[in-house]
Amino acid sequence: MTKPGEVYKVDLGYGGKIRMMVVVSRYDMDAPRSLSLCVPITSAYRDSDYEVPLKSAPFLRTKSYANVQGLQAVQDHELIGPIGSIYGSVFEDIKTALKFAMEL
Repeated sequence: MTKPGEVYKVDLGYGGKIRMMVVVSRYDMDAPRSLSLCVPITSAYRDSDYEVPLKSAPFLRTKSYANVQGLQAVQDHELIGPIGSIYGSVFEDIKTALKFAMEL
């Protein structure tokens, strides 16, 4: 069972590339499906409100961003890790960017 803010590696099938993703879905032991909503972590920055700068962390090799425009559901069995976590004000910034993206 995943928790908000946990970072996992996920094989998205894009030419064998494995991407880091941060879980943004709520912790729910009674969820009807074994899925987590995840936001990809990228080093590509396009100066938009959809991207949240991440603080330096041991699992990040370069300056990285959470790209909320890439939100996707991932089956929990496809998640590798967790390899780290994002919390505090940065995770709150990700939630704010998600609200912006979905006009909530």
